[in-house]
Amino acid sequence: MNIPAIRTCGLILGLLIAAVATPSWAQPGPPGLNRSDAAVAQASPNPAQAPAAQNQTAQVQSGSDQSQPGSADSGRALKSPTAGLRDLSPWSMFLSADILVKAVMIGLAFASLLTWTIFIAKMIELSLVQRKLRAALGTIGTARSLAEAQFALGSSDSVLSSLLAAAMREARLSAGISSDAGIKERAGSSFAEIARAEARRIRLGMGVLATIGATSPFVGLFGTVWGIMNSFIGISKSQTTNLAVVAPGIAEALLATAFGLAAAIPAVIIYNHFSRVTKGYLELVGRSSGAAARLLSRDLDRTHGGAHSRAAE
Repeated sequence: MNIPAIRTCGLILGLLIAAVATPSWAQPGPPGLNRSDAAVAQASPNPAQAPAAQNQTAQVQSGSDQSQPGSADSGRALKSPTAGLRDLSPWSMFLSADILVKAVMIGLAFASLLTWTIFIAKMIELSLVQRKLRAALGTIGTARSLAEAQFALGSSDSVLSSLLAAAMREARLSAGISSDAGIKERAGSSFAEIARAEARRIRLGMGVLATIGATSPFVGLFGTVWGIMNSFIGISKSQTTNLAVVAPGIAEALLATAFGLAAAIPAVIIYNHFSRVTKGYLELVGRSSGAAARLLSRDLDRTHGGAHSRAAE
């Protein structure tokens, strides 16, 4: 083996050893760069790609900057209808209603106040007169004459006292008249007048309740019709059918109907209740009239019986 061949084999063997010793991840850089320079070149971005990346970053930032004012505008757009909504509480609807609708609602509120005033007053009055008349009937239950019954009642101002006084007055005015039937008839007429006067007195205020119960729904309906008419006029002027625009006026109009029902329903219920209670009280008045008539009849029988006995002697 000659020396050139040995040198050639050694060179090839050295190149193979160098190729095996070089790392697999190392990539050759541009000519004239060593291994450290190649690593720096790999870590640094590609100059051709850097402007594109910067442009993308700028677009993202500008998009984010543009989205922030848009979000603020959209937030204001969402808040503006909410801020523009009207308060639809009953008091605010009353304040913003038409002047005629306000007058209707004030009148209905006054009617409702009058209804409850009559209710309280009549409850107290009927309770007192019923208790007083029952006590008076129990007091004269064992009386034998008109004078004894009046003495038992004393200074009581019940209707029974008036009936007994009328019987005594008729007996005194009819003294010397022997017709008992005529005396009883005249006394019965006086009793009927007293009973009618008491019925009129105890029914005082019932007509007001009946009027309120019958007319309040129609008065409230009138206010509703007027308010809805104004709402439709407003719709024609604004040229929109948006519910947020037309709803407040219609709600204000319907509030008048609510006032009418709130005044009418209690008035009807209270009227029916007092009709039953008044009927029971007038039955007590009828019993009192019968008790006074019986006492008068006893006095007449005693008077004429004594006269007949004295005539027989």
